[in-house]
Amino acid sequence: MANTNGGPGASAAPAAISVLGQYVKDLSFENPNAPRSMMALAQPPAVNIQFNVNAKPLSGTDYEVELAVEGKAEHEQMVLFHIELVYAGIFRLADVPQDVAQQVVLIECPRLLFPFARQIIADAIRDGGFPPLMIDPVDFAALYRNRFQQA
Repeated sequence: MANTNGGPGASAAPAAISVLGQYVKDLSFENPNAPRSMMALAQPPAVNIQFNVNAKPLSGTDYEVELAVEGKAEHEQMVLFHIELVYAGIFRLADVPQDVAQQVVLIECPRLLFPFARQIIADAIRDGGFPPLMIDPVDFAALYRNRFQQA
């Protein structure tokens, strides 16, 4: 006789996220004041980074998630650099309940994209003549909460 600890239906598959693909959708780096912006600075520049996450369904289980990052460094009213990146991925959700699918898509999927986007930004800034910018980890759950509190 079989023993099922959870009773009928206890063997439901666990929820899973699969990454089907990742890609740069848009990348722009501007160094508008070169070579003047390349001179050694007495003070570190002020760096402002903004994040945005967008998602759209492709099918019942597949979603395209875009992580948009915009950054600007300024020193004494001079723009040193301006970078914009839209890094996207196609994700498949398996056995994720509908009531949490939006949270998974807007929190967990960008969390998986973030390290790759951070590396692309660091490389682009380094290739632009500046020290690479290593962006601190992002709390996508807080970004999600703020987005829906404002709506």
